[in-house]
Amino acid sequence: MKMNIVSIPGDGIGPEIVAEAKKVLNAVAAKYGHEITFKDVLMGGCSIDAYGEPLTQETIDACKAADAVLMGSIGGDTTTSPWYKLPPEKRPEAGLLGIRKALGLFANLRPAYLYPELAAACPLRSDIVANGFDMVMIRELTGGLYFGPRSTVERDGQQVATDTLVYSESEIRRVAIRAFDIARKRRKLVTSVDKANVLDSSRLWRRVVEEVAAGYPDVTLKHQLVDSCAMELVRDPGQFDVVLTENMFGDILSDEASMIAGSLGMLSSASLNETKFGLYEPSGGSAPDIAGKGIANPIATILSAGMMLRYTFDLDKEADAVDAAVKQVLADGIRTGDIMPKDGDGADLRRVGTAEMGDEIAARI
Repeated sequence: MKMNIVSIPGDGIGPEIVAEAKKVLNAVAAKYGHEITFKDVLMGGCSIDAYGEPLTQETIDACKAADAVLMGSIGGDTTTSPWYKLPPEKRPEAGLLGIRKALGLFANLRPAYLYPELAAACPLRSDIVANGFDMVMIRELTGGLYFGPRSTVERDGQQVATDTLVYSESEIRRVAIRAFDIARKRRKLVTSVDKANVLDSSRLWRRVVEEVAAGYPDVTLKHQLVDSCAMELVRDPGQFDVVLTENMFGDILSDEASMIAGSLGMLSSASLNETKFGLYEPSGGSAPDIAGKGIANPIATILSAGMMLRYTFDLDKEADAVDAAVKQVLADGIRTGDIMPKDGDGADLRRVGTAEMGDEIAARI
């Protein structure tokens, strides 16, 4: 198979971790007889430096012409970077919102899986995670509070800011269908998270999700309020399979899920549209404090590349090989600094840097 992939290395540690994901994809291509073409483009802070804006039409056009997009991390230090003296619509993160909208990326998938070898890194009590957990957060990505009308006006001698939460039936239905399709291939449980006791948008969300559920009699649907879900994620994360929710709730809950998995450096992510096209990136940020030091964990980006093989190219065997290589590296005691034990235990483990971790995973493909 020929794969045309646009690469957005981004800012901070982005170029380092994307390089390792490319290394692993090339190892997959060599083993299974595929051909990969990468095209690098700019987005985020580096695009501001080069072009004066975080997302150019040239980058959008390149992404639209590709089969998939592999992205690193976007943004910098909000306290020191000159990017954050710009208006919000000109800052690096505006590129993220812009590219999601431009490419129609309405469904964000974030798996949260506790590797047995990393159970000690989980901040929850050992008895809570004794049996591990394996869930997928599915977040609606192009609607809701982040994309609704907003304003700041002067009223009664003070500034008043308004953000509007807007959802249509069609926006809810398409992401719900994606969630039920994925659940059907997993443990057949969807937990839909809303705030239907307060918000009209959540009451519409719940009604549409129930309509979609009627077409999946083999999948169980549960409703949960967002505050309850936040509690249950730390009380009993093993109960969840597929968690479906709107944009802002998903933004918060998926970060909570990533932390109980031990490290953001382990959490992959896929943003999909209505075709096979997707943008694949790690869940963590640009980590400007460690950029250029060669110590960042590339596993999340490598696992995201594995998701690309599965969801865009339908190459399940190749995706399984990436997942297996990561599991084997961990089983062999190889760790980047963020997943080394913090208590000094770990004499039998080998600490490696970014490039060496990529080498070790590629060697096991």
